Parts: sequence; C-alpha cells; structure tokens
Amino acid sequence: MRIKQLNKLDKVLDEAMKLSLEQQEVLVQILKNRINENRREQIALDALTSLEEFQTGKLKIQTASEAVQELREYMDNPNLDDL
Repeated sequence: MRIKQLNKLDKVLDEAMKLSLEQQEVLVQILKNRINENRREQIALDALTSLEEFQTGKLKIQTASEAVQELREYMDNPNLDDL
C-alpha cells in the first residue's frame, strides 16, 4: 500500500475506534457484507467474461488433467507467455 493510502486507512481506523463497541460490531458486519457483495459481483463479471470468451472461441476446451498439467507447467515457469 502507498503511504497516502495507509494514512487514510489509519484515519478511518482512528474514527472507527471512537465508536461504541456495538457500533464497531455493526460496522464490521456492514463491511463484511459489502465485501461479500463485491466478491459476488466480481465472480459474476468474471463468469460473464469467461462465457463470452468461450462463445467466441478464445478459450480452449480442456480435460481436467490437461488443465492441471498446464497449471503445473505455469507454476514451474510463470514467465511462459503461451499459457
């Protein structure tokens, strides 16, 4: 994180600590809910992108074994451009 972002986070945390314990718990729950919603939205967007890429032929069909082998090759050499 950049220093400016850390300073902003510190300010937010300082303000959160001024809340009552009950308000802090509510804040934590709200943050968790929003994070989960953002994750769901990102997963949905990724799924739509993948589906579009599959329908346009940009993704190749693989067996699970092929996918695992490709992943292993990538893990052994993450700089491969053709994966």
